[in-house]
Amino acid sequence: MQKIIFLTLLYCFSISTTYATDILRMSTTTSTENSGLLRVLNPLFEKVYDIRLDVIAVGTGKALRLGENGDVDIVFVHAPKAELEFVRKGYGIDRKSVMHNDFVLIGPVANPAKVTTTQPIVSALQQIAQQQALFISRGDDSGTHKKEISLWQAAHIAPTGTNYLSVGQGMGAVIKMANEKQAYTLTDRGTYIAFKDKIDLAILNAGDPALFNPYHIMAVNPAKHQHVNYKAAKKYIDYVTGVEAQALIGAYKKQGETLFYPDAQK
Repeated sequence: MQKIIFLTLLYCFSISTTYATDILRMSTTTSTENSGLLRVLNPLFEKVYDIRLDVIAVGTGKALRLGENGDVDIVFVHAPKAELEFVRKGYGIDRKSVMHNDFVLIGPVANPAKVTTTQPIVSALQQIAQQQALFISRGDDSGTHKKEISLWQAAHIAPTGTNYLSVGQGMGAVIKMANEKQAYTLTDRGTYIAFKDKIDLAILNAGDPALFNPYHIMAVNPAKHQHVNYKAAKKYIDYVTGVEAQALIGAYKKQGETLFYPDAQK
């Protein structure tokens, strides 16, 4: 009988502590998820603050819409123009710089469009279009997709036809597809490095200032959605922009290569 009472009390205690743990819902990009960075950053936060992070990794456009609808408490994305609009409309507050990397154009080693590493990215896209080489677009309103569209516009090209596939997939899936079809695609450098040892695609163009890729974090405004967990969101913003998390970001590497560069302490 005593054993039954003890087990019952233990079960009740475990249930109460489970429900006592605070929950923070975060929408973020597939690049932060695919790179493995969140698996380094989030466990420490959860342990220190006793807050469980529920992460939804989607394209930036959808991540922001989740914030607009009040379906998440915090948004961690990489599309500055869309982020500033999100803040301007009153959906986001406490926007902070976290880190950056860059976008790179990757493609088959054979490089049928004869793209060079250091030419302007707009010129590289023009060559891909002229040679009718296969290009795979995320087509998912992500930060990467938004950047790609702006680059095509700068090149005065509206990509269409069988040589341009808009697939509506995340970055990892697009890289795998580009590898299978030996096609060109635009990716953030971090996700490319994370997949580098599994694919036969090379970085064919990089370094253009137009390819700079900054990441910011924002809390969803409790004035718009009273139910959001602003208190926990603020703790995460302070954490990810603090000295310890920024050091973790700077030290995070795959295959000896740095994926992201911390910005918050500048």
